[in-house]
Amino acid sequence: MRENEPFLVRHADLIFALKTFAASMLALIIALAMDLPRPYWAMATVYITSQPLAGATSSKAFFRVMGTLVGAIMTVALVPNLINAPELLCLAIALWVGLCLYLSLLDGTPRSYVFMLAGYTVALIGFPSVSDPGAIFDTAVARLEEISLGIICASLVSTIVFPRSVAPAVAHRVDTWLSDARRLSQAVLLRDATGDIRRGKRLKLATDIVEIDTLSTHLAYDRLTDRNAVTSLGEIRLRMLTLLPVIASIEDRLAALGEEALGRRPELKRLLEELAQWIVSDVGARQPADRIRGEIAEQQAGLNDNASWERIITTSLLSRLRDLVDLSRDCRALTEAIGEGRSISTDDLAFHSEAGAAPVRHRDRGLALWSAAGAATAILICCAFWIGTGWPDGASAPMMAAVACSFFAAQDEPARFIRSFGLWSLVAIVVVAIYLFALVPAISHIEVLIVALAPTFLLYGFLIGRPATAGTGMALAANTATLLALQSTYVADFASYANSAVAFFVGVLIAEIVTRIARGVGAEWIANRLVLSSWTTIAIAAERRGKRDRAEFAGLMLHRLGLLVQRIAFLSESDRRDADSLVQLRIGINIIDLRRARYGLAASTIAVIDDMLDQLAIACRNYAGGGMPRELLAGVDRALGQAVKDPNDSAREDALIGLVGIRRGLFPDAPAYRPRADASVAA
Repeated sequence: MRENEPFLVRHADLIFALKTFAASMLALIIALAMDLPRPYWAMATVYITSQPLAGATSSKAFFRVMGTLVGAIMTVALVPNLINAPELLCLAIALWVGLCLYLSLLDGTPRSYVFMLAGYTVALIGFPSVSDPGAIFDTAVARLEEISLGIICASLVSTIVFPRSVAPAVAHRVDTWLSDARRLSQAVLLRDATGDIRRGKRLKLATDIVEIDTLSTHLAYDRLTDRNAVTSLGEIRLRMLTLLPVIASIEDRLAALGEEALGRRPELKRLLEELAQWIVSDVGARQPADRIRGEIAEQQAGLNDNASWERIITTSLLSRLRDLVDLSRDCRALTEAIGEGRSISTDDLAFHSEAGAAPVRHRDRGLALWSAAGAATAILICCAFWIGTGWPDGASAPMMAAVACSFFAAQDEPARFIRSFGLWSLVAIVVVAIYLFALVPAISHIEVLIVALAPTFLLYGFLIGRPATAGTGMALAANTATLLALQSTYVADFASYANSAVAFFVGVLIAEIVTRIARGVGAEWIANRLVLSSWTTIAIAAERRGKRDRAEFAGLMLHRLGLLVQRIAFLSESDRRDADSLVQLRIGINIIDLRRARYGLAASTIAVIDDMLDQLAIACRNYAGGGMPRELLAGVDRALGQAVKDPNDSAREDALIGLVGIRRGLFPDAPAYRPRADASVAA
């Protein structure tokens, strides 16, 4: 209930609006006192940089400084050398913006702001400076000073005045995620709820991981966060990446066994019920994890060449149950460490990652290239119109085209967002006209100006502080502050303002039209590319030899799944079913586990497994929707038949578990595997 929350949390958006307005006025006053040429840039930067959480503001501030610095240096390098060839200068700036946007989209993390800002900063400084290229160095330095001042003010106010740390927000999201994962585990173990309900919970967990990852990237910049908590949260994240496919695998193995087989194994049913209770129990009421592991080990029978399919499935299930116990126990221990503020160096953790903690993200180079080309084209069209007509105030058009194309390129339908940005920019143009020609001329003191600005900019800050309206608030605040162009002396000419406003809107309009042509594919096209990318990643995993990249693979596939869930309505029925069941993720992890096991197997077994994996890689690369070829099922069964006869007990069991996972993922509806040589291929 909101009434039970602390006052600062309950009214966080209002407090954020007050803090941001105070920081923007502080930046404006200092910029005026320093006699900077465009003090309004310091004010606008506060609204562009500020975020409700202190760590997010600090990280964005750092990235903005770095991006502005790179952009300023590039502007000084380009403008003086190409000023006598305006067409070549426009081409160079357009290509630079396109390159930076391409790199920004490939990065995909908050760090991508560096690349994006380095690109459109050249447009912001370079195009207006064409008429006075001799002052480009002073202009670039002044712009860097103004933006840095705004960033410093935003960061100081965010950190000092009622700061909101990122860590509690991340910890709360992680606690909620783990609680949801425990309830899903219990439902799976007890076969409770319907398949649709469990599927919905799985997809929500996959989406939440992506959001938690994005929020966690700000932790390193949050001075309010304890370093031990950052380390522990990183370790929990690794276990979250593994926990979700483990739960999905357990559900699949239980479905493969069926209630009839479980009825013949009362001790297994009892273990499942006990584990379901253990998963959701409070820490104090839990029995030791070692006891649960011991009960699992008691039922884990060895496999030989006479093992039935039911026995192999049961062994695979027990192995995943052991993984579930280890991961759950570790997450509880790490959560306790965070709550107590202690280091985890002395904790005996059961799960150890094979790839480190670096997050891996999906990158669509083709989509990034199309977006970059669209941005460069929009800038060039604006430049051609500006130069061709000799429009004195036309520099605003390519400048705004660069900003609009860069800001919204990461969206599925960027043209729609650019149109919204343009419409809210029109609102800002009207608001600024009222200030410039009705209110500001009568104001002669800074105190009165602050009072006059307060209602408008407090509203903007309130909108930014609420996730649903953050984009609207940002468009209004940044454009109003920039177009208002507050300086130490009042200079306002309606004809000049109207010219700049028209050029401003023309740039946004051309950006929308070009983007609609270059990026007219929509969410369905992107969803299909995500599916095909996942099958290609599985093919790569099948082709590689023994790289220990399990956590890295899980991170990539879960990030891709989180992106896919947002577009799942556009998938075919078979692809939607695969996404629901985490099929691609489970297959890939089993391939990696199988690669690891192969080093202990006999040469004859390795040869058969490698042949099957080569078949699998070809099938994944040629995937065009629907099911996999039946010849691949025969290959998997040949590998199973060879693996059960391998003399190395430990490697044989690991190989069979991996092969079971691959078979169940690729062919969930196939008849049970039959171990006899004359019937080893399920038709």
